[in-house]
Amino acid sequence: MRRRALVSVADKTGVVEFCRRLSEMGFEIISTGGTARELSEAGMGVTPVEQVTGSPEILGGRVKTLHPRIHGGILADLESPDQVTELVSHDIAPVDLVCVNLYRFEQAVAAPGVEEKEAIENIDVGGPTMLRAAAKNFRSVTVVPGPDHYDEVLSELSSEGHVSEESRRALALAAFRRTAEYDASISGWLASGERNDGDGNNGNGGDGETYAFPERRTVEQERFMPLRYGENPHQDAAYYADAGGEHLLSGVERLGERELSFNNLYDVDAARSVLADLTEWEPDGAAAVIVKHANPCGAAVAAGVSEAYQWAFDGDPVSAFGGIVALSQGVDADLAEGISRVFTEVLVAPEFSPAALEVFEAKPNMILLQAGPLRSPRLSAKPVTGGLLVQEGDRIEDGSDYRAVAGEPSEAQMRDLNFAWRVARGVKSNAIVLASGGATVGIGAGQPSRVDSSKIATRKAGDAARGAVAASDAFFPFADGVEQLADAGVTAVIQPGGSKRDEEVISAAAERGIAMVFTGRRHFLH
Repeated sequence: MRRRALVSVADKTGVVEFCRRLSEMGFEIISTGGTARELSEAGMGVTPVEQVTGSPEILGGRVKTLHPRIHGGILADLESPDQVTELVSHDIAPVDLVCVNLYRFEQAVAAPGVEEKEAIENIDVGGPTMLRAAAKNFRSVTVVPGPDHYDEVLSELSSEGHVSEESRRALALAAFRRTAEYDASISGWLASGERNDGDGNNGNGGDGETYAFPERRTVEQERFMPLRYGENPHQDAAYYADAGGEHLLSGVERLGERELSFNNLYDVDAARSVLADLTEWEPDGAAAVIVKHANPCGAAVAAGVSEAYQWAFDGDPVSAFGGIVALSQGVDADLAEGISRVFTEVLVAPEFSPAALEVFEAKPNMILLQAGPLRSPRLSAKPVTGGLLVQEGDRIEDGSDYRAVAGEPSEAQMRDLNFAWRVARGVKSNAIVLASGGATVGIGAGQPSRVDSSKIATRKAGDAARGAVAASDAFFPFADGVEQLADAGVTAVIQPGGSKRDEEVISAAAERGIAMVFTGRRHFLH
């Protein structure tokens, strides 16, 4: 009896040559729809699947292979005499090889403006069913889940006359992984439409629709790239990105050969996130952010990108050494000269002039990433031992509920307060950010006490603290933090409020002549 291969593929790359070789080795090729047409047009003999089933394709092609004559041939355990006898009694011939790849669901839902009906029509049913059946029965059937496996299968068939059980087992694993990824992408797409319109317990503080966290969360991720190393050089690492969606490196072009490390990408995420906040707030200007160890150490907005970079650098030139720089506008030769004078690990900008690239040729260890604006994710996640903490993405509120509780900030102060507040959202808690004239002058980050962050920020600012404003990502539990800022010369403070000692804190600000604004929302970042 001739061996039989069932072939039904959405990605037809290499399938004609694959089937031609199978046919030359004595396989009968059974095929469906568009695959059968492609093989026939190439001059190959093909048995249509309806000839095997005795039933036509129906429902616009939704039902083609879901039939006992197909699945009996795939699932029969040929090591079981009873099952072989049963096949014979029903006149069902076994299927020796199943070559299937699936409708392009991931690509369909990633397309801009895809309609739900189109997405649903790209959910494959028969394909995953055949893959799973063949993979389950790998002791009797060779499953081929994609073009990447054609050569290895043909090689073994050609040299050995069959595919080894070890290889069939490995192919079954690849098939189950593929169907798992496929199901994850579908469930993820369906879950993306879930919303909670209730009382906001799952919500983001009343900014419209909130996310309904499902009982079970299935996520498909693809290994996007290997990394130079992990947090430390002895740790291997890789970057995995959510399949079919935007992520940190979507549309990003790496210029040069140097590979990114784990810490590089973590810092790039921090820098691009703060930059996104600043450019959303000030779309007509230029913004620059410098990050070190996932914390901004300098940020600025200005009329031009060179000025913004210089102001950001001047905010903490010591910490900027070895940092990550993200810019909202392109880099020319003059700016490239300025940046190249300082050791910079990664530079992110929307474009680089040819002259700028010539300047950076002398800095082969600097990684250049050409990237447009970063969009904030709907959800953010942080790994813990054996699990994942998932939350809605944090966003800066529109400011309509801000209220002055001590003094009245001037227009210039309010602009700097809004700027500092946006930077503070990207600084590890406890966060204190001092700013003046659209640039940071001192940042205190990641301290167990807010007064310690205040001391660090004012110490870093030095004389620049005089006349500056301050942002605190959460409320002041005591008046000492505000007193520390006042002693350094800070003239206005923005904070969420909500402490049991708010009145004490407000009084301290009023006594020192400091304007204070409550936002009503904190922005912790752990």
